[in-house]
Amino acid sequence: MNEQKVAVLTDSGCDIPRSVAQQHGIWVLPLRVMYPEKDYEDGVDIDPEMVYRRFPEEFPNTSTPSLAEVQDMLDRIHEAGYEKVIAVCISSGLSGTFNTIRLAASQQDDLEIFVFDTKNISVASGMWAIWAASKLEKGWSFEDVKAGMVNKIYDCKVMFYMDTLKYLKRGGRIGLVSSVVGEMLRLKPIISCNPDGIYYTVAMIRGEKQGKKKLLSEMMKFCEGHHCWIIVGHGQAAEEAALMRKLVDTQLTSKEILFVKQITATMAINTGPGLVGIAALLDP
Repeated sequence: MNEQKVAVLTDSGCDIPRSVAQQHGIWVLPLRVMYPEKDYEDGVDIDPEMVYRRFPEEFPNTSTPSLAEVQDMLDRIHEAGYEKVIAVCISSGLSGTFNTIRLAASQQDDLEIFVFDTKNISVASGMWAIWAASKLEKGWSFEDVKAGMVNKIYDCKVMFYMDTLKYLKRGGRIGLVSSVVGEMLRLKPIISCNPDGIYYTVAMIRGEKQGKKKLLSEMMKFCEGHHCWIIVGHGQAAEEAALMRKLVDTQLTSKEILFVKQITATMAINTGPGLVGIAALLDP
């Protein structure tokens, strides 16, 4: 426990590796994956490989934790001796998790809770939980970390390349992404989140090789002139992600690559196999 007795809580959609969460003492609230036989807890009793194996015949639904589950987690945090909580959530424009946690926080009398809508998704949201925990470890106050997150919210961005948009469409997560024309022309999309935390198309590129080159070039533009934290995420594309890591390592001069990660089950459901993404946080 840090000296300020501030816990960092996040949802599993923020895609923090278990080892990193343990290292920084980050509490993780599982999202849910619902198959006909049962509901699974993301990262607890289901992994993305199970989801990929059951594609395309089975397409499960996902859901936020229930209000009772969030309240139970907050009670456990309080019982562990914490007095304040920074709760980091995937975009409210893509999930109801933020609103569920905010509602639970409003009913919690024993903890002071700041619920942060990252306006982002997957590892780009997880970066904020790691950042908050790191600053608390360095002695930053609860108020300083809150202010830093609010002031820097648009300093974090993820872009990802996808083989197909059919999983986003099927899961209802298409947002502002151009899909029909791209599929007709066999174009490959590069997707990010806009300032409202909604998916949009950065570019449509013909061909896989050009798509990944464009992904890297767009992220280099975002990072230009800054020192960055970098995370590479992928969906059943470990070799491509390893290659992208090497390219980032050679072409971005001022950076720290935190990790390369297979995205979690709830993220995999809505993106399908073949995803490669890069997240960056400027001047962490």
